[in-house]
Formats: sequence, structure tokens, C-alpha cells
Amino acid sequence: MIAVVTDSTCDLHPDSARQLGIHVVPLQVHMRDRTLLDWQEVDPDAVYDHLRAGGTVTTSPVPADTFAARYRELLATHDQVISIHLSGKLSETVRHARQAAESTGESSRIHVLDSELACGPLAEVVMAARDVIQAGADLQAAAQAVHATRNRIHSELSVATLDYLRRSGRIGRAQAFLGSVLGVRPILNFEAGQLKAVRRARVDQAAGDMLGNLRERFGTRPLSVTIMHAGRDTTRINALREAMTASGLNVQKGRVQLMGPVIGAHVGPGTYGFSALPLDG
Repeated sequence: MIAVVTDSTCDLHPDSARQLGIHVVPLQVHMRDRTLLDWQEVDPDAVYDHLRAGGTVTTSPVPADTFAARYRELLATHDQVISIHLSGKLSETVRHARQAAESTGESSRIHVLDSELACGPLAEVVMAARDVIQAGADLQAAAQAVHATRNRIHSELSVATLDYLRRSGRIGRAQAFLGSVLGVRPILNFEAGQLKAVRRARVDQAAGDMLGNLRERFGTRPLSVTIMHAGRDTTRINALREAMTASGLNVQKGRVQLMGPVIGAHVGPGTYGFSALPLDG
């Protein structure tokens, strides 16, 4: 058997991850002089409320010894482990996972992968690995599924401001300048493991802009589309669902995924986006 491990920035709800048989190791959130485990000890909305009130939230990667303990536990009941994590250009988490694999003395049984992604896209590549393993694939095939899914998926996020990303060092000052115009929202995507601000859209047109870009990219190909949203704003989420339905995209599968505490600390309140994965290979 092969165990599938990821970190909490995949933003799969803990109950969903358990149902899928995916083992999630939490990053740490530092807020109000406390250190909390991402998703386990802090809710996403608590982070957004704190940020809106002017508070500060910082985060830390998964410690290497936490990974090592989880790997040892899983190798007692599994033959191998595939461990898939957020971009190494955004966090030290994947480096700590590799250190942990070496420290166990069982590194030949542990395959650590840098997804070059985070949030909804990370969840997609993790679920792709899980699906092929459930179908009987070996470790090499699972790793290939991760790479293939990463190459096919396209995701875009629109943030209210780039200040949170700039403060945490996840985006440079020059990139932050792209979002400094009143009445527009920066749109970002993942490029080679980094979050890049690629263009701007008017506040009331950002969702349509992102969906239009997906339509231009994928045409009428059947898609699995994820709506990513910072917080439980049902009105905004329903509006994004309606925009997706009206977009002309051939959505065969769809889901809504909350952006978790760690992701939220870096992108800030008001963030939302779409992730699309073709279903026709």
C-alpha cells in the first residue's frame, strides 16, 4: 500500500481529507501571541476577521520532526509514502519534508514532490495521485499523475490588495505595484512555483475576466472547476457559481473550496479565484 501525504495548504477540509484517505500535515499560524495548527486549531474566518480588524497573522512551515514522526507512523502500515507539498518557492515545507525523509533512514520508501502549487491546485494534484493509487498504480505512476495534472491545470486568483503578499515576501515590490491602482483588482497565477501578478481587472469585472481567460484557454473541453474563496461569504460564493454557469465553460464537475488560515494570511480577505482541470486528458 502507498500512503498519500500532503500539507494543510491544500485546503482540503480535514473531514474531506480523511474520507479520501489523504494524510494532511498542518503548517502553523501565529496570531494573537498564539501558535495554532492550520485548519485543526484555527478556522479560516478567524484569520480573515483578525486581518480585517487590522491584526497581524504570520505562518511557519511544517517542522521536519513532525514530518519524520508521520512518515514513521505510516511506514509501519504502508509499503511506501508519496508526500506532495506546496511550492518550495513559497515555503520551506517541502525542504523540511525531504530532510525528514532522510532522517528516517527509509528515504527509499518515501517520495517527496514539490507541486509548485498551493490551495485548490495543490488539492487537485494530491487527489490525482490518490485516485491512481486507489486504482492500483505504483509510486512512479502516482508521481507521473502529479506532474501531468500540474501541467494541465490552470488557476487564477484575484486579490483585493497585494499588500499581504508583499509583506510576507511572497511577491516583490515591483509586482505589488501592479495592484496599486484604485478600482482594480490584481489577477495572479502560478508560474514556475511562484505567484505572479499577470494583469488587472476592474473590481466588478474580475470574475468575468478570469472565467473568460479559462474559456479562451480551454474552449468547450469538459472541465473540473473549483471555486476558491477566502471566507464563508455565501452571497459572493453564489455569485461566483452563477458567473461560472453563465461563462460558457463546459463544467462537468465543480466544487467550492475555502482558502484556509495559512493561505488566507498571505492573500488576505476578499480573495477568490477559479481552478480548471480538463477531463479529457
